[in-house]
Amino acid sequence: MPVNKRSKYRGSRTCGGGTHKNRRGAGNRGGRGRAGQRDHRFSHFYLKGEIANGKHGFVSKTSEPVSALDVGEIDQMAEALLREGLATQEGDLIALDAAELGIDKVLGGGRVTHKMSISAREFSERARMKIEEMGGQATTV
Repeated sequence: MPVNKRSKYRGSRTCGGGTHKNRRGAGNRGGRGRAGQRDHRFSHFYLKGEIANGKHGFVSKTSEPVSALDVGEIDQMAEALLREGLATQEGDLIALDAAELGIDKVLGGGRVTHKMSISAREFSERARMKIEEMGGQATTV
């Protein structure tokens, strides 16, 4: 009984390589050296190993995903939030808690057309500015 591959292939002429033509010359392996690798030569040649597959640098293990919403989208949803009871009307001021909507941070995208009092964990500077320009309040919880 053969012990290893060398003794297993003794006398077999092609040693498991198929027909005798198969392992002949560099053409069988696609050329010599870097032949035929014209395109993307920088990334192929220099960015090998971990860098080439996009895994490099440090990964923060402590960061939690933050759910965020633009102040313009909250403004568009204001009437619907009042109907559903998720916001309250106090005169011309619409008061709502972003945590009840599942929002951690209010971002500054979009237009603000209602006077709103929003309480959230975080506000971007532009969101706070837009809310206060309309006469509303941005309260950090």
